[in-house]
Amino acid sequence: MNWLRQKLQVPPEKQGLYKRIYEITWPAFVELVMSTMFGMVDMMMLGQYSAASVAAVGLTNQPNMLLMACFSAVNVGATTLIAWGVGAGDTKSARSATRQTLLVNVTLGILISILGIWAARPVVVFMAAGGIDQETMEVGVNYFQIIAAGLLFQEINMAVTAALRGSGETRVPMLYNIAANLINVLGNYLLIYGKWGLPRLGAEGAALSTTISRFFGCAMALYVVMSRRSQTHVIHVSLRDSWKPDFKVMGQMLKIGAPATFEQFILQSGFMLFARTVSSLGTTIFAAHQIGLNINSLAFSPANAFGVAATTLVGQSIGAGDLEQAKMQSKVIGHLSMIVNCFVGVLFLLIPQVFARLYTSDQEVIGMCCLCLRMIAIAQPGMSQQLSLAGALRGAGDTLFPMLASVSGVWVFRVIVCYLMVNVFHLGLFGAWLTMVMDQYLRAAIIVLRHRSDKWLTYKQRSQEKRARRAGSAA
Repeated sequence: MNWLRQKLQVPPEKQGLYKRIYEITWPAFVELVMSTMFGMVDMMMLGQYSAASVAAVGLTNQPNMLLMACFSAVNVGATTLIAWGVGAGDTKSARSATRQTLLVNVTLGILISILGIWAARPVVVFMAAGGIDQETMEVGVNYFQIIAAGLLFQEINMAVTAALRGSGETRVPMLYNIAANLINVLGNYLLIYGKWGLPRLGAEGAALSTTISRFFGCAMALYVVMSRRSQTHVIHVSLRDSWKPDFKVMGQMLKIGAPATFEQFILQSGFMLFARTVSSLGTTIFAAHQIGLNINSLAFSPANAFGVAATTLVGQSIGAGDLEQAKMQSKVIGHLSMIVNCFVGVLFLLIPQVFARLYTSDQEVIGMCCLCLRMIAIAQPGMSQQLSLAGALRGAGDTLFPMLASVSGVWVFRVIVCYLMVNVFHLGLFGAWLTMVMDQYLRAAIIVLRHRSDKWLTYKQRSQEKRARRAGSAA
């Protein structure tokens, strides 16, 4: 018992660090977990409406995420640049980066929304892979078009959230994103089932509710950074400020975030092919797969929250020139993430049926969901490390290795090996989820090895030296 007390006791020199990690992490944790739970409620509502609705939405999830990947470079770069500015006490550069982030996201948001509406039908037909019936595909097309129409609102929200997180403010994004999700859940109840005299729209109603809630989330996010109450905040912006495009800031932002964008494109395109392989197994199996993924998002949320904290804290420490502090922060966050995710994994191992029965009463679907959750429980240690430590690398500006990890894991296992598991070895859903476990551990191995090398700590310094050399050569 004395040994256990000593292990659990926080050393005095780390008490301030743990407090700061807690202050940054808990709002991001609550926001992501609550958003995940609201998403789970959405899927539960659709599951009670019909299994076909779950499958229809599942056909559009990865294409929708692929469209949103276009904004990764801007948002990852913005968080890092703003964290560097805050760490160095440079408020002017932090506010400039915020304005440039909004400019780019608004422009891209309009273009991507138009693309999504136009491409909805061919994308859904491709995703169905001949295993989904025509009626379900039609619902998927309508759902995708409505969701795409609201992407502009979502991306403005994400731009503001990225800027606030870079400044160390995670509590406010938590509040307005939870509020938006509450609006979404209410809208789902009214529009999926046709309550209060409104039409019964099923999956299309869920899409309409999502778009409406994104509009309100966007409005609340803009109010946070543009209202008079926020004038003293480090990232306050005003219409009176200069909104002229600053290509130097945009270029730096995109350079930092470009690997993250490439990572997301490769990741989401790989997920699309993975989903397409599973959809070929039929509507019922694909519905069980989607429910399993939806429940598994509970495990991603805490690891992602620790990743947010790592990006913010490491970025600020790098900006202040304190590399030892950045290294210590990343290690502590990695350990905390491991503990939380292993707890979630134990729940998935012991009581998977409790989660599955929230979505459906179909015993066949429940059985398949339990298999999926027990398998992904094994992947929790790897998942926790690759997500939390990747956040630390991004905070230092070293976004290349998270990209390499994602490309390797997803395309080797979820695309190539999954295709073999399903179509050559005929292992069905079990084979598909086995590749997910392999993917997580390969990504974790790459991220952990890069983190242990400590080369990521000097990325900002080396980048500045390269720019100085180029400037000297040009002169």
